[in-house]
Amino acid sequence: MRPLSYHRPGKIPLYARPEAAEFLRNMFSYIFDAEYKYGGLAQVELNPIDGPVELFGARFEPVIVKHGNAEIIGFRFGTAAYLTDFSEIPEESFTQLKDLDILFLDALRHRPHPTHSTVDNSLRIVERLKPKRAFFTHICHDLPHAATNATLPKHVQLSYDGMKLEFEI
Repeated sequence: MRPLSYHRPGKIPLYARPEAAEFLRNMFSYIFDAEYKYGGLAQVELNPIDGPVELFGARFEPVIVKHGNAEIIGFRFGTAAYLTDFSEIPEESFTQLKDLDILFLDALRHRPHPTHSTVDNSLRIVERLKPKRAFFTHICHDLPHAATNATLPKHVQLSYDGMKLEFEI
């Protein structure tokens, strides 16, 4: 966060569930200490959220997912959803994910991982939700980009650094 805060005016807004915000305040208390005198800190503004939040004129709705045993959140915004760093989606969260145009999903690799989705698991989620387009993210070096894309359905592909999409929110 430090390098990012050097190149922009003001504080970087961070959004987290209340328990995650509390963890961050405890773990990195020096960042939030107004009396800290040594400089070199990330300039952040921590915003606990426990429901939808309006940002940049758009509504972002938290979607509960599992990261191993921990509950974390992804987001639905308009007809898009961004769910990364998860191992499973609880059944009750699927109701928030209907009628999507764009879906981003974690797909770390083919082999199982305790806290991340696999390509096959994410493909099953895509099949169930039927978004118009799906992009896999949080991928590791085990997935050669072109070769992996060649095996995916036409409306599913691996994302990449610098990728830009245009869509309505």
